Amino acid sequence: MTILTDKLTLIIMLLFSIVTLLFVFIAELIFGLEPCILCKYQRIPYFSIILFSCLSLCSKTADRQGALKLIGYIFLAGSFLAFYHNGVEQHWWNAATGCGDTNQIFSNFEEFQSLLKIKMPKRCDEINWTLFGLSMTVYNMLLSIVLGILCLTFDKLRTKKRDI
Repeated sequence: MTILTDKLTLIIMLLFSIVTLLFVFIAELIFGLEPCILCKYQRIPYFSIILFSCLSLCSKTADRQGALKLIGYIFLAGSFLAFYHNGVEQHWWNAATGCGDTNQIFSNFEEFQSLLKIKMPKRCDEINWTLFGLSMTVYNMLLSIVLGILCLTFDKLRTKKRDI
């Protein structure tokens, strides 16, 4: 019974990650919301969750409880990244990545002209979309925290259920 429960939880985390990435790619490609570099970095945890959950689901000898704990830590790391990005959006601090920084000094006029021809990257402190006054980074942070805690405490929840 516990293998089925671990497997089902891994499938739910896999589906959640796939749906989240579909959502951001639809927002980018269909609705034209341009992501900044920090937005793109926030996709990495979801790709790694897909990878680790697929590996543990496909392997018969995989430690699925260990995979759930790893996925929980990945979700929490993703929530810290989303919190950092939200701080950049709220101007609590500057982004370490430069994030579309336009304060550049040019050594010659040709360099200046060549930079005018390319599209500047989106700034990380610009918010494209909000719902109820909150940006996507806040929703990503909250959901990542909840799912991370669920993955990390799943074993304890299952044990309490068996004891009852």
